[in-house]
Amino acid sequence: MGDRVGGPCRRRARFTSGFLAGRLLFAVALGEGVLGTAGCGQRKLPFEPGVITPPDPNATFTRVQNEVFTGNCAIAGCHAALGAREGMNLSAGAAYANIVRVPSLERPDLSRIEPGDPDRSYLVKKLRGDPDITGLRMPDGGTLSPAQIQLVIDWTRRGAPND
Repeated sequence: MGDRVGGPCRRRARFTSGFLAGRLLFAVALGEGVLGTAGCGQRKLPFEPGVITPPDPNATFTRVQNEVFTGNCAIAGCHAALGAREGMNLSAGAAYANIVRVPSLERPDLSRIEPGDPDRSYLVKKLRGDPDITGLRMPDGGTLSPAQIQLVIDWTRRGAPND
């Protein structure tokens, strides 16, 4: 008898909630369809906000070492083997182990290089001169070309492979 009391109400509640859930799914699907086609035929230019270009597949660690670290960073008084500042030796054969997934001493909440994420990579921030760094933009006493900085960014975005 307890099943009969309120039985139709229970069925109606199930029907109503199922009906509403179905309508909600339809509305979401319709919205995705409309939004998904809103930009059809319109191409954004590479410099427009929201456009993410893939990293250069030729941005390798070997190039970063040869074109950035060796001549600009791994020098006496900076990040050479002897007396490396912040304990970060950027000499050939040692640099990779000293930067990838290694916490920064100046910003321990960030790795020196966080594979795949240049914005969470303190070394990239130091090279760009981001406002949230400690100390000066690197390299100390010199500057890198935009192409050299982009090389480090692209290598980081590629996942910072040891290649």
